[in-house]
Amino acid sequence: MSDRTPFETLADAAERYGELSLENYARIRSLAERISAGFCGYLRGNSPHRCCYLVPPEGNWAPADFRSGAFSVSGMRFLPLGPIQFGLAVRVSRTGDWMRLVLTAAKNGEAMDVHVAQGETYTFSMPLDDAEMTAFFAHLHSHLVDFFEDQSRHYEHGEYGGGGGIGFDFMEAGAERDSAPDTDEMPPRAKGG
Repeated sequence: MSDRTPFETLADAAERYGELSLENYARIRSLAERISAGFCGYLRGNSPHRCCYLVPPEGNWAPADFRSGAFSVSGMRFLPLGPIQFGLAVRVSRTGDWMRLVLTAAKNGEAMDVHVAQGETYTFSMPLDDAEMTAFFAHLHSHLVDFFEDQSRHYEHGEYGGGGGIGFDFMEAGAERDSAPDTDEMPPRAKGG
């Protein structure tokens, strides 16, 4: 017979859950950071301008580094073990307009699924493969371009396309001053033309 108490069994289970939830968050955050940096490189080519930031998936945001605040689990006292959302701010104009895409990442066996709001789900093998990342960046690019092209086509044919179901929202150049995170840890905001 075991000398273990029911509490010890419960504590062991909770400890295992906590370790796995931290592992899940670390894997998703690492993937999100790679998506942000890689997609910016994909978009800008040789341009020095920063064009992607990780931002909160809901609420106020600005094109700035939100660090852990960019994830749906931010501010929770208890880190849940499950899918995690994050926002990806993408510069979409030469004048500094930005859009926020919302992505959800979830473990799928040994792989990681990333779902683009109002879009498709992509499965990434682990460790991450550069070819998979490039294909995903091409999809994100098409997702954004298709939105603008579809809306323009609708207008040219005498109607408005709606636009509410594409999975992102806009921020005009200059509006970020009212929505940037209020923290001393923030680096200076990127400037670009």
